[in-house]
Amino acid sequence: MTASGCPSAGLLPFYLKLYDEVLPECRAGFDGFLEQTVAALEARGIAVTRAPVCCTAAEFGAAVARLEQAGADCIVTLHLAYALSLEAIEAFCRTRLPVIILDITMDADFGRGASPERILYNHGVHGVMDFACMLRRRRRAFEIVAGHADDTRVLDRAAGLVRAAHAARRMAAARVLRVGPAFEGMGDFAVREDVLAALGVRADEIGIAALDRAVQEVGEAAVAQEIARDRERFACELAEDVHARSVRVGLGLRRLIDEGGYDAHSVNFRLFDRGDRPAHTMPFLEISKAMGRGIGYAGEGDVLTAALVGALARAFGAVTFTEIFCPDWAGNSLFLSHMGEISPAVAAGKPRVIEKPFRFGGGLNPAVLTCAVQPGPAVFVNLAPGPVDSFTLIAAPVEVLAEDDALDPAMRDTVRAWIRPRRDVASFLEAYSRAGGTHHSALVLGDVAEAVAAFGRFAGVAVEEIR
Repeated sequence: MTASGCPSAGLLPFYLKLYDEVLPECRAGFDGFLEQTVAALEARGIAVTRAPVCCTAAEFGAAVARLEQAGADCIVTLHLAYALSLEAIEAFCRTRLPVIILDITMDADFGRGASPERILYNHGVHGVMDFACMLRRRRRAFEIVAGHADDTRVLDRAAGLVRAAHAARRMAAARVLRVGPAFEGMGDFAVREDVLAALGVRADEIGIAALDRAVQEVGEAAVAQEIARDRERFACELAEDVHARSVRVGLGLRRLIDEGGYDAHSVNFRLFDRGDRPAHTMPFLEISKAMGRGIGYAGEGDVLTAALVGALARAFGAVTFTEIFCPDWAGNSLFLSHMGEISPAVAAGKPRVIEKPFRFGGGLNPAVLTCAVQPGPAVFVNLAPGPVDSFTLIAAPVEVLAEDDALDPAMRDTVRAWIRPRRDVASFLEAYSRAGGTHHSALVLGDVAEAVAAFGRFAGVAVEEIR
């Protein structure tokens, strides 16, 4: 499985040639440990390409080249025993693949009751130190996870770092479709094309006429099939004609995304100013469903955040575009929302599809998907443009509060979430703006702040964690 599918890791075991010469029977004792490690990563949704056990520079060079050719997102090193860093370092300095050191051993208990026979099977840690020291001396970035092999959290963290590498690879090759120009006057996410290209992001812009043509090619059977699928997945509480017209425009947008092979898109709602053309309603419903399929999105022509959302969604799954709308000073929380875009992958319960009044132009009322966000740990993520064409990834672990916080029934017709940062809201907002955070962001569900920060480092941008 290559990086174009699910997150993928090349597992490269380190070993010492001397042991093969003086203790040839020892190597076989690691076979079960290797199989268990591969199985643990695969159980967490990681596709694993296993390299042969390596001892010499030639073996390391061949193994790294093999993993590159296999399309791995990263290399995960597994130190079976002490291994000579100078045999491995050149191969790892030549490759551009991210490096994750998995510092695990077979035995959890190596206290005073340990047998000396188990030393050879549990002493890879000083090989880790040798290798990590050399990586640092050569200014070769790496991530590391240490702990016992049976500790669920250790392998969860390792899998999260592989997902971070996958997201960075997706970001570095992101193609974004922008329907209409960026919203005039919004400066925070405005980035020149050449600066986006240096990040790996390429954008194509089309006008409303191109969407008109795509909508005209949508057949009645396709509309009926999509409505039927919507009724299976969502609670559809709107008139059939409103649903049908939104689906039709949405399928036109989907055609443009699919035919162009785009990873993300952004739509300027100001384009939808007439109800007498094929693209007569803002395709909020399709935008939400596209995010659920891993297609990134950001509002108002924001190509940068759209690419970010897409990269994170392909790697972490439960990701949505969002904005901080209102501070809840009294409750020490922040209200997240937007006009009508949210990924169903983050929904708490079955999302509803309703008709929403469209007050910002002459377009017809759209269908929108509404829901609260699943409560629990999450990461609020922003990619902030900075001075001299730089970028900073802002990552803040937060808690999504329970849905029953929405006490006003009318609020249940909106896209909504309340989050609570680790620090108080006032301090968080101050730190966020000092870091240059924009008003368009992503929300990633799960306890994955470490992995999200690693994504920023893998992507080659500065990282600011707000904890």
